[in-house]
Amino acid sequence: MNFIKSIQDYTGSREEKFYKATLFSSDALLLGLNCLEPGQTQKPHEHAGQDKFYYVVEGRGQFQIGEDIQSASTGQVIWVPAGVIHGVSNESDARLTLLVGIAPAP
Repeated sequence: MNFIKSIQDYTGSREEKFYKATLFSSDALLLGLNCLEPGQTQKPHEHAGQDKFYYVVEGRGQFQIGEDIQSASTGQVIWVPAGVIHGVSNESDARLTLLVGIAPAP
């Protein structure tokens, strides 16, 4: 198994829906990359029994965490406790790249 990976090797885009790639996965943790092009959205959803974080690798996004909506940009981390509704949208004019962790893995 390759224990070191480059985020740049996993970035991408899809016109119809935001792009997702898995970097690592075990029973304890899923670590992936989400790329949202301008105007793309990850619809609000929740993970019962799973905590989640987003690390903004590049860009700026609007993050819904429960009833709250906040903006976050490059270098910021967003925490979502298990069972809390969350989603993200890219309302900027550049790609939003997110390192995403979910524990335990789905």
